[in-house]
Amino acid sequence: MGGVALVLFFKDGVPVSAVTGEIYRLMVSPTLPAIPLLTACGYVLAESHAATRLVRFFRALFGWMPGGIAILVAAVCAVFTTFTGGSGVTIMALGGLLYPILREEGYEEGFSLGLVTASGSLGLLLPPSLPVILYAVVANVPADSLYLAGLVPGVLLIVIVALYGIRVGGRVQARRQAFSLREAALAGWGAKWELSVPLLVVLLFATGLATIVEAAAVAFAYAIVIECFVTRDIHPVRDLPEVLLKAGVLCGSVLILLASALGVTSWLVDAQIPSALLSAVRTHITSPHVFLLILNVVLLILGSVLEIYSAIVILAPLVAPIGASFGIDPVHLGVVFLANLELGFLFPPVGLNLFLYRHVVPFLIILGIGVLMITYLPQMTTGVLRLLGK
Repeated sequence: MGGVALVLFFKDGVPVSAVTGEIYRLMVSPTLPAIPLLTACGYVLAESHAATRLVRFFRALFGWMPGGIAILVAAVCAVFTTFTGGSGVTIMALGGLLYPILREEGYEEGFSLGLVTASGSLGLLLPPSLPVILYAVVANVPADSLYLAGLVPGVLLIVIVALYGIRVGGRVQARRQAFSLREAALAGWGAKWELSVPLLVVLLFATGLATIVEAAAVAFAYAIVIECFVTRDIHPVRDLPEVLLKAGVLCGSVLILLASALGVTSWLVDAQIPSALLSAVRTHITSPHVFLLILNVVLLILGSVLEIYSAIVILAPLVAPIGASFGIDPVHLGVVFLANLELGFLFPPVGLNLFLYRHVVPFLIILGIGVLMITYLPQMTTGVLRLLGK
């Protein structure tokens, strides 16, 4: 992308320093430091035994219900994805732990594979998920508003998957364990540190006590203290440098991608491509509802082909001005954009999370219904902001 930008500017007789100028503009973005901070926070939690503690907690909480283990899978994957921001990471970290639990409880192989695969994309809208920050930087939308607006839609998608799990669990007569208040309390106490991380981030910027960057810094420091000195899952000398190195690799690749793509975006703006695209869209589409429906389809298809960070960097600058021209709230548009990419993880032909098409089709349908609800019921996003005075 960087090379393409250089060639395009050179072709037009524009100094190629325009590309590095865009990189500098990215570097001075006040929101940018949140990306490495939240990436490192997620990796510290992912490399600890947080998954085991979360599984125990949600099992104690929901194991007595019909389909309780399916609810466990949806909840644990969602919480884990909020930490790591990458659905593929969730499946790699939790798949080997959750799939055997489902099989032991009597769930069919196909449903178990489909549930783990579908649940791996949940939680993308919830704090402190990295794609939300990335969209906020690229589309120039307040990250704190985007997080708050995504709370209800994010929970809705989790609940939809959990309800389907309850239905299947009741049909297959999966084993249930008796509810124990003592076990639930002990498991909750054991997982309190991991569960408190997203709550801490939301609390800090929802109350205005900290900016999103300051909240990300607090979350990162909090995660290190928890995993290195409280639970002691990660040794601060032997293990922590390696964990931060892994986080640095992901963060570096995202920032390079972002910087390179901004060069292409700059040329697109100079060439008035967004204006031409906007004119073409307005010529053929007059209803914002039709525009949103077409956007759903386009993002669903592209989300199955593009890696999520690439999709955000490339598509958000083109979609945001078109949405604004139709009078769509930019925060609501951001939630719709990310929800569609979350669904794209499951969409054929090459969705990132696809293992077996046949087994994920039911989840694709029910999550598709959820995305349509998010798209056409903006009260779920903007209503929360109005309630909080944002």
